[in-house]
Amino acid sequence: MESGGAQFNPRTVDEVFRDFKARRAAMMKALTTDVAEFYQQCDPEKENLCLYGFPTEQWEVNLPAEEVPPELPEPALGINFARDGMQEKDWLALVAVHSDAWLLSVAFYFGARFGFDKVDRKRLFNMMNDLPTIFEVVTGTAKKQVKEKSLVTNNGSNKSKSNSKVRSEPQQKYPKAVQTKVDDEGLGEDEVEDHSETLCGACGESYASDEFWICCDLCESWFHGKCVKITPARAEHIKQYKCPSCTNKRARP
Repeated sequence: MESGGAQFNPRTVDEVFRDFKARRAAMMKALTTDVAEFYQQCDPEKENLCLYGFPTEQWEVNLPAEEVPPELPEPALGINFARDGMQEKDWLALVAVHSDAWLLSVAFYFGARFGFDKVDRKRLFNMMNDLPTIFEVVTGTAKKQVKEKSLVTNNGSNKSKSNSKVRSEPQQKYPKAVQTKVDDEGLGEDEVEDHSETLCGACGESYASDEFWICCDLCESWFHGKCVKITPARAEHIKQYKCPSCTNKRARP
């Protein structure tokens, strides 16, 4: 089943990878920033439901395709049935695993359909493998891997969070309420950790110095401002930032 925009059949390795990234971003959004809406749509009283990600970076919870065989490989069926029988984090992790498997199957379906050879398949896999899986982002495994790699890279140097809970251009300043108090720890600017490999808790993409980022004060995960709909101007007025996932956990009984 394909919706969410005009039909598009990627034919080259780069096109298939772009398709993969867009679908991945959509499903990542469902399981992180849009998790409250996703949870609500997965009503166990409904029929077998699937989570779809589209090339438009939109996600959808819907019934499986009626045509047999389907136009594309189908995602896991009946994800809604396990929702109330598991801990929420375990259920989301399970959906994430099946989402990762579906993304790979769709990508290699295109590869088989358009005759990718061994070199093309290897290149496509390596491009996809450079990104953390949805499971790794949802469970926090990706964040742990980055920390472990950072420890090795920095050869045991002193670790701290960035000297600002909000990341953007170095010239910008933000209220102390959204800053990590590194001064209390006696750390200078040259001792601040390199965050070039930090991953966004929503989309899983790496940190870039020219992008605006914000850190959740509860789970300490970092997010692109655009992923959580926070602008630099709005961040200046936030005393304690809570990401969508932490906000949803506190709101739900």
